[in-house]
Amino acid sequence: MQKICTFLWFDNQAEEAANFYVSLFKNSKVLGIMPGPDGKAMGVSFQLEGQEFKALNGGPKYKFTPAVSLFVNCETQAEVDELWTKLTSGGGAPSRCGWLTDKYGLSWQIIPTKLGELLGSKDRARAANAINAMLQMDKIDIAKLQQAYDQ
Repeated sequence: MQKICTFLWFDNQAEEAANFYVSLFKNSKVLGIMPGPDGKAMGVSFQLEGQEFKALNGGPKYKFTPAVSLFVNCETQAEVDELWTKLTSGGGAPSRCGWLTDKYGLSWQIIPTKLGELLGSKDRARAANAINAMLQMDKIDIAKLQQAYDQ
């Protein structure tokens, strides 16, 4: 068990959300379900890419905000596209600069590793071009970032 893990408060969809998230990432699984008094899951432990999470059906008192998000490093545009499509489906919503909110209200950043390379360039003018391109995007487009960087 990892020493520190992310704890997610859901109204009543913890098990559904855990199963959805596990379906999106390789090396992921539900670790356990804690039953509640009504026979429904009270809590769920799960792993995404080896990172442990806890989810609780805590009721409607607290909601997710973009102040906390899950950041996903993506190696390819295909990976960005697939996760973006799946996480915004069924009621999720895109936002700016690679951010989105899934159907449960949890914020995600779906970010290609190439973005960090371009923004971290020692050529600050070219990095600024990439930043300006990113600021115009919802889902990050690696080819458009590279094109802006190369100008």
